[in-house]
Amino acid sequence: MNQAKKGGKRKEDEADRDIAQNRRARFEYFIEDTFEAGIQLLGWEVKSLRVGKAQITEAYVIIKNAEAFLLGAHFTPLLSASTHVVPDATRTRKLLLQRKQINLLMGKVDRAGYTIVPLDLHWTRGRAKLTVGLAKGKKLHDKRSTEKDRDWQREKGRALRHDA
Repeated sequence: MNQAKKGGKRKEDEADRDIAQNRRARFEYFIEDTFEAGIQLLGWEVKSLRVGKAQITEAYVIIKNAEAFLLGAHFTPLLSASTHVVPDATRTRKLLLQRKQINLLMGKVDRAGYTIVPLDLHWTRGRAKLTVGLAKGKKLHDKRSTEKDRDWQREKGRALRHDA
C-alpha cells in the first residue's frame, strides 16, 4: 500500500489547490466575513479549471430569488473541449450555499450596504469551490493608507535584510 495513503490524510500543496485569486477585491474592499461556496459547473468548465484557465477579477455575486449567482467570471474554454457543446466563457453560474448563509448575506446586502465579492477559486477534495467575502467598499484615503503600510513593510524588510 502507498505510504502517503497509509499515514492518514494526504496534504495537498497550496499551489495545486489554488485556481485563481482576486487580489483587487482585498485592495478595494474591507472583507468582513468569508464563506466557501460550491459552484454549479459544466464538464468543459471543470476541464479548463484543472488547467487553470479562470479569471475572477471582474466577477461579482448577486442574490436573486434566494439563490446566489456568480456573474462576470471568465473560464477560458479549451480547444479540445466538447464538440457538441458551444462554450460560453462568461455565463452566469449558480453558487451553492446553505440557506442560513444566503439569508445572512441577503440581510447584510439589503440593510447594511454590504456587497459580495469573489475572493478566490480553489479545489477542496476534488471539487471546485469559490471563497466569497462580505465586503464594504474602501474610500480613497483607506486605499492610500493600505498602500502606504504595504510600502513601509517592504522598506522595513529591506532594511532588516541589509543590516543582518
